Amino acid sequence: MSVIPRPATRPPVPPTRSGWRGLVLRLHFYAGLLVGPFILVATVTGLLYVLTPQLESVLYAEQLRVPPTTRQLPLAEQVRAAQAVEPGGELVAVRPAPEPGATTRVLFDDEGLGESERRTVFVDPGTGEVRGTLVTYGTSGVLPLRMTLDQLHRNLLLGEPGRLYSELAASWLWVVALGGLALWVARRRGRRAARSRDLVRPERGGTGRSRLLSRHGALGVWLLLGALFLSATGMTWSAYAGENVAALRAALGWATPSLQVGGHAEHGGGHADPAAVDPARFDSVLAAARAAGIDAGAVEIALPAGPGAAWTVTEIERSLPTQVDAVAIDADTAAVVDEVRFADYPVMAKLARWGIDAHMGHLFGVANQLLLVAFGIGLITLVVLGYRMWWQRRPTRGRGRWAVPRGRLRAASWPVAVAAVLAVVAVGCFAPLFGISLLGFLVIDVTLGWLVARRSRDVHPADAP
Repeated sequence: MSVIPRPATRPPVPPTRSGWRGLVLRLHFYAGLLVGPFILVATVTGLLYVLTPQLESVLYAEQLRVPPTTRQLPLAEQVRAAQAVEPGGELVAVRPAPEPGATTRVLFDDEGLGESERRTVFVDPGTGEVRGTLVTYGTSGVLPLRMTLDQLHRNLLLGEPGRLYSELAASWLWVVALGGLALWVARRRGRRAARSRDLVRPERGGTGRSRLLSRHGALGVWLLLGALFLSATGMTWSAYAGENVAALRAALGWATPSLQVGGHAEHGGGHADPAAVDPARFDSVLAAARAAGIDAGAVEIALPAGPGAAWTVTEIERSLPTQVDAVAIDADTAAVVDEVRFADYPVMAKLARWGIDAHMGHLFGVANQLLLVAFGIGLITLVVLGYRMWWQRRPTRGRGRWAVPRGRLRAASWPVAVAAVLAVVAVGCFAPLFGISLLGFLVIDVTLGWLVARRSRDVHPADAP
């Protein structure tokens, strides 16, 4: 009888010390490997977006800046100047110059533009000279460069289907961050490094993959709060999880209050007939709003949304966390018919407002930008370190198929296993893309395990006579 010798193989990776740690380790491994590219792309595009305000001030200086002057023309004259260059546009709003040296923006609807886009005419408030026309986007009134980068970050310029990528990144970022923290704390405690300061600095004396892991873990602790914050705020804009967030806020009374303007909009939306609007109304409406306490430099005066509706004046300064008040004005009587004050927002609505502005780099201006840039560079480094560690233990090196052992759910105690399954189901229902992608990971894992087992049987047949 002869025995076919088996080639030498590396001993299997020893099991982890506890069931929960094995589950977290395997989840962290798959999420980092398969979702890492989405997180990396979202981080890079977000960094580009954050860096654009100063660049825009240079690129669009002709439209944005004029010689400062103490004399300003009435808004009526500025609106007429803008209408002269946009005779076919539907006038919808005016944003008076917020400071000396800035231009007034007169906004028009255009059927050829996308949602939340406006054709904006920039007018010198001192002379009435039209300085140019650009397409702007959203409440922030971002200009074409930042609008493109915003859409790149949001949907990779692929429209609604592209939003799935950013939702996937936001849905997994907090899972990866918390899982990594748990693994890092367990590792440090296992090495008798239980002090909190030991968690924020790499281990000493490591080499190779151990040194990379140490730097990866310590950097992850530094970035933890930022990752949780950007994940939570990013999900509020997502297609599916965002709907659940909005429904939850509405059910708990956390929704942002809105003005009651009365009247009715025309079928399909729209505003009052611009041709019937006296441009002088902008001056009287703004004066009434100022008297009612709308004191921010940056405001938007919007035409009525339909016949019988009120005008609205809204503070749009996003660098200060409290200047988002709004009033509805009856233009005939200059009376305030409704108002929404930030001081009266529910606490969660205030936090949501601050969170969104901070996520976009608007809150407190440059300080917010610098913080996001530092976080973005750190997160890019974290992802690169993670892939470097995987590359050092990749299956094709013949040093063991997996850096993370299989069977972790079966090895866990039943309370841990049940808690893990229930948690995944709950999160998956709230964030559907997380649940679907996790199911996809499971299918991939089972399939790869079956292929590895089959290949092992083919390479190492049973003993033969």
